[in-house]
Amino acid sequence: MSGSDKYKFSSFFAKGQYETQVETLEVRTKGEGLSIGVPKENHYGECRVALVPNSIRSLVGYGHKVIVESKAGSNSLFTDDHFTSAGAEISSDVKRVYSAGIIIKSAPPTIDELDLMSEGQILITPLQLPLISGPYMEKLKKKRITAIAMEHLRYEDGSFPVIRIMSEIAGRMAIMIASNLLTNTSGGRGVMLGGVSGVPPAKVVILGAGVVGEHATRTALGLGASVRIFDNDIYKIIRLQNKIGRQLHTSSINPEYVAYQLTSADVVVGAIHSKTGRCPIIVTEEMVNNMKKGSVIMDVSIDQGGCFETSQITSHDKPTFVKYGVTHYCVPNIASNVARTSSMAISNILTPLILRIGNGQKLSDILYHYEGIRNGVYTYQGHVTNEYLAKRFQLKFAALELLLTSSH
Repeated sequence: MSGSDKYKFSSFFAKGQYETQVETLEVRTKGEGLSIGVPKENHYGECRVALVPNSIRSLVGYGHKVIVESKAGSNSLFTDDHFTSAGAEISSDVKRVYSAGIIIKSAPPTIDELDLMSEGQILITPLQLPLISGPYMEKLKKKRITAIAMEHLRYEDGSFPVIRIMSEIAGRMAIMIASNLLTNTSGGRGVMLGGVSGVPPAKVVILGAGVVGEHATRTALGLGASVRIFDNDIYKIIRLQNKIGRQLHTSSINPEYVAYQLTSADVVVGAIHSKTGRCPIIVTEEMVNNMKKGSVIMDVSIDQGGCFETSQITSHDKPTFVKYGVTHYCVPNIASNVARTSSMAISNILTPLILRIGNGQKLSDILYHYEGIRNGVYTYQGHVTNEYLAKRFQLKFAALELLLTSSH
């Protein structure tokens, strides 16, 4: 897979998606289109829907069939009528929805939902590591499901489009939520993030200078907070300062200096991302114990295990817990707080992917040629193709590149 045969993710999206087609007598054989199932999300306060009506209208226009579970978009204020007007089939039978060839969800399916799937289906969903277990992986293998983690889809510049757009939302929301958690009514320190005349602002420490860190920084500065940013990638720090357009208080992640800054922090945002598996733990339990009572931890990295030793996954129904007097917010799908915006953003990224899968090529050919899509596959035809997951659950690892090469 090299040379002209190897396409990147961005070229995949741009390559002939909306080119004028040569007129033929037979455009598509009946039944050749994809069937796509969009189930309703039922757990962890997930309010998003993976495909919105505008995207479904495009998919149906290309000859594909979309089956949406009734009320799947209600929490994003998309009604069943919106979906039917776009050409989708609405079904109250969850088995009917899961009979589609491709299942797309905004949150990982539960074990019970995996039982509804059939052998050889394609599953496109986020890979939220705290929700994945050994039996979960075994079931994917047994059913020979091709599972694609949407947040691991990668552009040729190394960026992750789903992560990027969700990170923009999460970074902004993290500061807005933290601001509320600092109030007395939320059990916080009774501190206003930006301070007022004669009263110093709250101190915000941000761990990670990526997209989440950038937008958390923008929002915190916009509200008048005092901000400290930590990252071991100096290039990211330089890029962040250039984008913000001003000199910032930054540092590499030195444990001693991080611990010192945390003792006086009002808000700490964990925005560490791993490109492969679990994110590293940056803040130890002892560091948290030394933080001010009533301060707030926003662990945006919780979907990759969390970068605070004290973090435990929470949900929108019960988003916080207190340990050592510090409020922890560890909701993995923080973007679901603004479900309509998030749904539209995810849908915009996934629609071209589905269109490419449905253009007549075999899935193996698409994965063979497009490295950025291969990067998202973690199970394929009964094999675990994500090395981190294989090691974590003591399963046999198979390199997807070798599996695809052997079939070409």
